[in-house]
Amino acid sequence: MDPQEYDEILRHLVRIAAHQDTINEDLRAMLSTHDALLTRQDTLNERLTSAIERLDTTQARIETLLARMLRTDTNGQDA
Repeated sequence: MDPQEYDEILRHLVRIAAHQDTINEDLRAMLSTHDALLTRQDTLNERLTSAIERLDTTQARIETLLARMLRTDTNGQDA
């Protein structure tokens, strides 16, 4: 292999390495964004779970009140 071919191969390898560095930077940026989105999603999931639990409690209380009201109305009609 003559020195010119060697130099050409070396230049090509340097270009490949530089391009790989760019790809790696892009991947790191995407992973950072992805991690931030996952953290945000976890926070939203926790908030939604808490809200659903409160709604379940509220629904149970409403059902209890309705049951009492219906029993009162029924008892009043029977008397």
